[in-house]
Amino acid sequence: MADHELLDCDTPAAVLAFAQEQRAAVQRGEVLILEAALVWAAMHPEETVTDAEPAAGLVFGELAVPLAGEGTPLVAEFAPMELGAALGMSTDAARGLVGDALELAHRLPRIFKRVRAGEVPAWKGRRIAQLTTTLPLAGVEFVDRQLAASVDKIGWAAIGRLVDRARVTFDPEGAEKQRREAADGRRFDVHTREAAHEGIVHVEGVLDLADAMDLDTAIRQGAEELAVLGSTESLDVRRSMAAGELARRQLAFDLRAEAGDGTASVLKPRQVVIHVHLSDAAISRNEAGIAHVEETRSIVSTDQVRDWCSSDAQVVIKPVIDLEGHHHTDAYAIPDKLTEQTRLTQPVCAFPWCERPARRCDTDHITAHGADGPTCSCNLAPLCRRHHRAKTHTAWTYDKTDAATYLWRSPHGLHLVKDRATTRLVTAHPPDE
Repeated sequence: MADHELLDCDTPAAVLAFAQEQRAAVQRGEVLILEAALVWAAMHPEETVTDAEPAAGLVFGELAVPLAGEGTPLVAEFAPMELGAALGMSTDAARGLVGDALELAHRLPRIFKRVRAGEVPAWKGRRIAQLTTTLPLAGVEFVDRQLAASVDKIGWAAIGRLVDRARVTFDPEGAEKQRREAADGRRFDVHTREAAHEGIVHVEGVLDLADAMDLDTAIRQGAEELAVLGSTESLDVRRSMAAGELARRQLAFDLRAEAGDGTASVLKPRQVVIHVHLSDAAISRNEAGIAHVEETRSIVSTDQVRDWCSSDAQVVIKPVIDLEGHHHTDAYAIPDKLTEQTRLTQPVCAFPWCERPARRCDTDHITAHGADGPTCSCNLAPLCRRHHRAKTHTAWTYDKTDAATYLWRSPHGLHLVKDRATTRLVTAHPPDE
């Protein structure tokens, strides 16, 4: 519907009706995308994968892989990449979309029938599919039968309990294994990649109760100590500061070790390395500004960097690499300087919508060295291993149009541009074949 039709809604009831129509259209579109994912999977079955002999335990060619639960058809490994490119999503997200569609169509047909009819939102069907992929066939059939009539009314907690019941009933060994491995769900996350300009990050975790109580006691005591020492910060701020002090104390414990003669010897401190990129003005003229933290892809103030570099911090300043400079070698092996220049110029994988950091990627010859591709600044890009393999073994191709811009062509004619961490479709639709 055109924007002017919304302008014609001159009563509250008309606006509500318009919003309902758009919501229905969105929900129908989500179902149709699931249908498209099913058709795409059917076009790329196991039979389309060329047999590839592994060598020394390594897989070089494309494989047929399971994307959903037991009994669903295998799909060509690289097929979801192009679907994801067309939909503006990462390869992982596209694999999830295809997997959810296969799980619904082949193992949850009653629920999928209601999704197709618009009686159950697609997102709810997909979430159920994600819960059932590890169930055996009898277990998933039980869930499908039990939920079919009431899935639109039942709450998420009840759905989770039903899936757990199916797991215990139809896969008792798996349920017991899951119970034993439940501790693997514990985690403690420090979200450095989401650092704010002010240098603040969020921390969250799932801990064993006893560990959590000990941690809380240690932080509470640390906050009390800071107050005794004269800190006027709020309790919440003192608790956050106490967590940092607790970490530094632990690092300090690691500085001492017993030497062979029984005496304590001092070891080198544990290093925490971050790559901070500063302008010449910020370094030489002490001007305020911003700095770029490579590991977290965030910006912080130069004042924050100075705080980090105070006290006992060891600061290493490396020579500046001219990101616009052109470097070349006749060898196939890529020199460290060229690799570093490539990673600094393009901070993430050069494949569309992939965000894997360049430091965890391969450095790829865009035009293969065996096809007379030079080892030079203009012919190198970071590609994660998955997308490196796809580029090598499928019809995906790309060119480097400037220092940090790549033009990709998909097997079926999509054209996409990756510019640093940003992707855009050049052609809205592939050409007719």
